Amino acid sequence: MTQHQKYQIIRKLEGLEVRQYLPCVIADVEIEGDRDSAPNRGFTSLFQYISSNKIAMTSPVLQEELPNHNWRVSFVMPAGLTVEELPLPANSLVTLRNSELHTAAAIKFSGKTTQATLPGHEATLRELLDLNGLVATGPVRVARFDPPWKPPFARHNEMIIPVNS
Repeated sequence: MTQHQKYQIIRKLEGLEVRQYLPCVIADVEIEGDRDSAPNRGFTSLFQYISSNKIAMTSPVLQEELPNHNWRVSFVMPAGLTVEELPLPANSLVTLRNSELHTAAAIKFSGKTTQATLPGHEATLRELLDLNGLVATGPVRVARFDPPWKPPFARHNEMIIPVNS
């Protein structure tokens, strides 16, 4: 079974979970392109890193928009590993970083994660933040849990945003 990023649910609200994400190590690739093609290209570099170093695949695959039409695509490394324990990436596009303990709000949804569908999910998340008095403290990220060959109606995706604790 694929290991998932570790978090604890702090509160369940209508359609929204407030979570405390535990510290972890994340492998990132920053890539230029549109929302539909960049994640696939970033995934390839990250997958090459973990497979060539025999690191277990985890989920979700994270995607976050950066300035100037750039994207950060990320894998969470298996729990318990440190940056110092992980092999240095041979590909200069792949970087390793520590993700600190943080609070975030999340909504779950199925279907495709495309330029056409994601803005609506983000709008829903931001509306739920406002309704529940939560303030976003960072950029939104998309979490994809399933492979692309899984039928869209059966996919598990999430829209996550850091919030005030």
